[in-house]
Amino acid sequence: MASYSQYLSKEKEDELRSIAQAIVASGKGILAADESTGSMEKRLQPLGLENTEENRRVYRQILFTGNDELSNYISGVIMFEETFYQKTDDGTPFVELLKKKNIIPGIKLDKGVVPIAGTLGEATTQGLDGLSARCAQFKKDGAQFAKWRCVHKISSHTPSHVALLEVANVLARYASICQQNGLVPIVEPEVLPDGEHDLARAQKVTEVVLAYTYKALSDHHVFLEGTLLKPNMVTPGQQHSGSKYSHEDIARATVTALQRTVPAAVPGVVFLSGGQSEEDATKNLNAINAFQGKKPWALTFSYGRALQASCLSTWGGKPENIDAAKEILLKRARANGAAATGKYSGDSADGAAGQSLYVANHAY
Repeated sequence: MASYSQYLSKEKEDELRSIAQAIVASGKGILAADESTGSMEKRLQPLGLENTEENRRVYRQILFTGNDELSNYISGVIMFEETFYQKTDDGTPFVELLKKKNIIPGIKLDKGVVPIAGTLGEATTQGLDGLSARCAQFKKDGAQFAKWRCVHKISSHTPSHVALLEVANVLARYASICQQNGLVPIVEPEVLPDGEHDLARAQKVTEVVLAYTYKALSDHHVFLEGTLLKPNMVTPGQQHSGSKYSHEDIARATVTALQRTVPAAVPGVVFLSGGQSEEDATKNLNAINAFQGKKPWALTFSYGRALQASCLSTWGGKPENIDAAKEILLKRARANGAAATGKYSGDSADGAAGQSLYVANHAY
């Protein structure tokens, strides 16, 4: 018979549960502003902006200093380490600014994906060394939750058992270490949208990935009530040339995959957008919440590009466009807040929101 010692106190369990529930409060989701320095190069270069720390700071300042209404739809912000310690023009730390707006600060902890030798292009995620000390420091400095991304790719021979087991165990170790330090872990086993597969194959692989993930979380005694899941929505591969699928088809496949694999103890599921256009990400989230069926978890968003793309292009690096950029961000947040309750009417669409954000083999 397996046995283990209780590694979290009742007080710590209560704290983690409270944070997780606040993040997935009704009609709210997460702004993922945790792009690495390299990823910001890809965002700023098309605008003709140099990828300097100051330009990155100014852009994040736009995201964080808009109308206070933003906190009606955004419960938390995930930040890259550089951003976590930056300040506004008047010297206010971003962390303090967000807390004043009743937005919970979060931190990206992983250090990127690296190849698994002996596999067909599969990867694991590095950053476990020294993680406990980093968690303790970020918690002391104001973080309340964390994120760690792992990836799988669908092909004729992947994901393999080796990669499924490795990724699940890395996520479980990360989650356990976070909880010991008072951070709610967002567990992100992303199934990438690259490939020619249809919706049924995407659903099956997503179910397998999530099953491995929750087996590992159980093995590592992770306190599920103090975690959140950040999965992909179940969508056909970007190179799929067969049947076209509706938002309702995607909702059915996604909810079914979750029903088969995700324990009811998990407070919420915060979907990544996975290269969908801003509008598709919103409509699919709305369809997922409108879908009739057992859904014991909050189903909401943790979007990066699907919240930021129109905002970034509106700003364009020009000071005179800052207010307009903030308004666009609020508009997208408002739309996704409605979608998180199944009440999005589709009235926020515009040309930019319909553009695909897919990037092959996306890394950040």
